[in-house]
Amino acid sequence: MKPFYWALGAAFIWGCAPILEKLGLAKAPVFAGLFFRSMGVVIGTGLLLVFKFGVIKESLVSPLQGWGLLIAGGFLASILGQICFYHALKDGEASLVVPLAASYPLIAFMLGTIFLGEKITLAKLSGMLLVVLGVFFLK
Repeated sequence: MKPFYWALGAAFIWGCAPILEKLGLAKAPVFAGLFFRSMGVVIGTGLLLVFKFGVIKESLVSPLQGWGLLIAGGFLASILGQICFYHALKDGEASLVVPLAASYPLIAFMLGTIFLGEKITLAKLSGMLLVVLGVFFLK
């Protein structure tokens, strides 16, 4: 499948998840929410091990440095980022919190150009301007 369609699938799924999480956080503390969300990750990973063991086995031969970077990314996104997101989602409106939190492409764009040497193009700058305008209008 083309990256565009995978990205649309991710956007759809990530758009649905906060609605479930907002409902789940209604009477639960943030850290309990994080714990139970993480249980979903554990269950999903377990299912991957059962049904896609070959893929998991292949990935185990990748360099250890890659493992460390992936673990660090998982910790940042799935623990620290999720704590911030859940605090915002628990007390804020999903229709405001989700788009604001989803402005992370702006950060990724800046870091990608600085640390990965990615090119700055007119199309990328236009997209980032739209992200900034969207955040401004939500504020």
